[in-house]
Amino acid sequence: MNDHKIYLQRGTSGWLRDLFSLAMLFGLPFLLFLGRLPLIDPDEGRYAEIPREMLVRGDLITPTLNYVKYFEKPPLLYWLNAASMELFGQTELAARLPSALCGLLTVLTAYIIARRLYDRRTALISALILGTSAGFVLQSRIILTDMLLTWCLTAALGAFIIAAQREGRRSKALPWYLFYLFCALAVLAKGLIGIVFPAGIIFFYLLATKRWKLLAEMRLVSGLLLFLAIAAPWFVAVSLRNPEFARFFFIHEHFERFTSTVHGRYQPFWFFVPVLLGTMLPWSFFIPGALGRAWRNRHHEETCAGYYLLIWIMVIFLFFSKSDSKLIPYILPIFPPLAILIAQRISALLDGRGREIKAAALLLGLVLTVLGAACLAYSRLPQVAALLTKHLPQLADPLHQFVSHAPTVSTGGCLTIGGLFLLQGIGTLVFAGRNPMQIMVVLSLASFAIEILAPQLIMKDIAATESPKKLALAACSMAGPDTRIVTFGPMQAVNWYTGRRVMVTGNRDELDFGSKQGDQSYWFPDHGALRKLWESNTHTLIFLRKNELNDLLPGLHPAPRIVQESGRHLLISNR
Repeated sequence: MNDHKIYLQRGTSGWLRDLFSLAMLFGLPFLLFLGRLPLIDPDEGRYAEIPREMLVRGDLITPTLNYVKYFEKPPLLYWLNAASMELFGQTELAARLPSALCGLLTVLTAYIIARRLYDRRTALISALILGTSAGFVLQSRIILTDMLLTWCLTAALGAFIIAAQREGRRSKALPWYLFYLFCALAVLAKGLIGIVFPAGIIFFYLLATKRWKLLAEMRLVSGLLLFLAIAAPWFVAVSLRNPEFARFFFIHEHFERFTSTVHGRYQPFWFFVPVLLGTMLPWSFFIPGALGRAWRNRHHEETCAGYYLLIWIMVIFLFFSKSDSKLIPYILPIFPPLAILIAQRISALLDGRGREIKAAALLLGLVLTVLGAACLAYSRLPQVAALLTKHLPQLADPLHQFVSHAPTVSTGGCLTIGGLFLLQGIGTLVFAGRNPMQIMVVLSLASFAIEILAPQLIMKDIAATESPKKLALAACSMAGPDTRIVTFGPMQAVNWYTGRRVMVTGNRDELDFGSKQGDQSYWFPDHGALRKLWESNTHTLIFLRKNELNDLLPGLHPAPRIVQESGRHLLISNR
């Protein structure tokens, strides 16, 4: 037993073996069946269509969406997706692969950081926690800029603290230059936030620890030159080609996004508390204890590594909590430092009875048990709603609304996922107060199974309801070269599956800026222009949601023919 502990804690061997083993193990939940689900709008359709258009147009500088200029994000994810599609073809797997690999690389990067800061056992537990945080893994399987940003920020901030460990000794240049490299890539992934976060986190860390001498070791001049050499060329090139870029990107997409509700994403200040609680299950209940331990020990570590991780978490969490624009993936960059702090606390308790986390384990077990029971009840949702309405008639209307709009999930999916949650919950309750290793085994194995099964058992039903793929393929089979395809509001997955530009009527949403660059009126018809097109001899196909058909019918002559329906969508034709 003692030999086993020494083997886990030693820090001088096993790096490549561990990284390879972790990549093979967690490659399953991150990559398995990645291409089996259709693309879902808006995010997946958008971030697959932009690189497709880049390849078609032969232009990697100016991003377009539905062939109008789209400047909301920098191009790094587009480039990676374009390269993937060039290598593997225009498939869902190719479109999702870069984001999924970034999630897997983030797990491996967390291992490297934790091993440099602490020991091998803490590093392995860190990777285990992050790789079995179901919300983190499932979001990596969706095409998002946030997962690419998360990996870049994790690598950059990790490189800084690893380099800072050597203060006062002969400092190696590589970690510092990796810091600047990944900061530049973070800027190319999502804009100025890629340098604002590292700068802010490092400033508060130096302010709190009085380690200002690190500034002299950071290779500021050569490092900033490297940063600019990587990050600046695209911004210069796109600005020279598109004079309107700078104002839209830097003012509208950064300042106005943070300080106003212009994007319609306002949520209360506490929004990310329940989001973090849910997306980092089953480990989120150990967050308060891990943060408290890092705060108490902030002056006891030689390099204040835990303090640095704590600052990393709080700066990003508070920044987005204060922002008037909030989306669930925004806090993904705090998952790696949280995983490391939780792992560091659990590692310290593994040799004892784990009484320090008994209360958290009991609460977690109770929540997981209730969640499991809720999943089982979801398989009989109409019957459960009817039973509740019978005993609580005042809930009749909200229950009816919930049942009408709730995602469809198969009975088998509900029973399987519910059973795994119950296993986690009951196991955690049974082992609370004992050796934490027993809790870790139960939580990890069940979460690992959930991550592999959920995309097939749950996401498959949701994707079938939300994705326009089935209708888009039907449109391809019946559309001629002169056929006009119209969508009510942007449906970028329609573009991707049909491989052509579509007309957009109604709310232009994210296409509003691009639709005003040059004369785009033909491609963005109002109701009058749409009516004329429908009445003409031009074959016209319209994609819309089922609840939009009744509003459209009075203005369409001849009466539309419903070609096909799928989930929430309809495809109608004027022939």
